[in-house]
Amino acid sequence: MRTSLRTAVIGAVAGVTVLAGGTAHATPPGPGVTGTLIAQKTVGGTDYVVREITVPSGQATGWHYHDGPLYAYVKQGTLSHFDSTCASDGVYPQGSTVQEPAGPGNVHIGRNLGETPVVLTVLYVLPHGAPFSEDAPNPGCAFE
Repeated sequence: MRTSLRTAVIGAVAGVTVLAGGTAHATPPGPGVTGTLIAQKTVGGTDYVVREITVPSGQATGWHYHDGPLYAYVKQGTLSHFDSTCASDGVYPQGSTVQEPAGPGNVHIGRNLGETPVVLTVLYVLPHGAPFSEDAPNPGCAFE
């Protein structure tokens, strides 16, 4: 199952990259997080966007959710993922894939608890014009 998901994510990233091309532009950073646009294509009412996200050691994405599903491949480092109950809902080392469902009921944070920067290749599948993420308040966790 993991191999087929990884293959699907890599295939989707490659497909959108070929279809969209284009130049990178600035993206809104979270605390210590940077993002670079790789490709973007709109089909019908859906935006397909590929970005490379880097989370430095000891940093996090900030609490947020997405208006559409997100698929990611961990190129480097280990991503620690937490849901709105403050519980870990996954630890994703290099070579892993991550899926995040859409909607405000899926508030989460990605943290880099290791010494190596986390680098993700991310495919966003969003309603046309939606932001990459929607900020959410800390749900009461002892960490940000």
